[in-house]
Amino acid sequence: MIKNKLKQIWAAGRPTINGWLSIGNPFTAEIMAAQGYDSVSVDLQHGALDYSMLLPMFQAMCASGVVPMARAPWLEPGIVMKALDAGAYGVICPMINKPEQAAEFVNYVRYPPVGQRSFGPTRANYSAGANYAAEANEEILAFAMVETAEAMENLDAIAATHGLDGIYVGPADLTFSLHQGRLAPAFDREEPEMIEALLRIVAACKKAGKRAALHCGTADYAARAVEWGFDMATVSGDSRLLAAAAQASVARFREMTEAKSAPIKTGKEGY
Repeated sequence: MIKNKLKQIWAAGRPTINGWLSIGNPFTAEIMAAQGYDSVSVDLQHGALDYSMLLPMFQAMCASGVVPMARAPWLEPGIVMKALDAGAYGVICPMINKPEQAAEFVNYVRYPPVGQRSFGPTRANYSAGANYAAEANEEILAFAMVETAEAMENLDAIAATHGLDGIYVGPADLTFSLHQGRLAPAFDREEPEMIEALLRIVAACKKAGKRAALHCGTADYAARAVEWGFDMATVSGDSRLLAAAAQASVARFREMTEAKSAPIKTGKEGY
């Protein structure tokens, strides 16, 4: 089986950068995968796509050598296993609030004797290389999302879950939950209590020997996250990057053309 490059990078003591795909299109996936990310995750939870787009998006990403991952829509065995069968080398599961849920998630990701994943790696049998059944448990990553006040109460127990590789922080939902809706959900939090929560998550992961990942809005914040001890940072995503680049381009055009088309003052205006 082809080795998981994320594990190799982490073993060498380096952090990784993860891309994010919310647009259900293989060409978009191909473009993003070619930009130098270590991994790229397809968002089946909030992305504008479903499984019928996931598999061809993984196929489009294959040539770049990027590690393909997916965020499941929910803690549900069918879609978790289908994402893995399509070739995902890692699955991120949202709204893991209790250690029992983390253990259930691991159960869906791992083949026996560790878990109860059903065998039928339709595409992974070809995309991941030989000996998949024997090596998948070692190479596939399972990330539980911590994004609620309840999850923070159970943080240490979730992080200690056997077979779980790490915790992936959803800062928007975590902010929303911890502050009971008083703060708008967003990335790159600067509130002292939110930074304290992030540091708690890193500490829990380090204590349990697990990886910590954070979804970020900017590269600058992602670099800070790495300084705090996060092993992986997701920086923005396809839809946000597209919108930001388009907005900047239009704004620059308006700035340049409006400056040049401004009326010439003759000094005789108003006469």
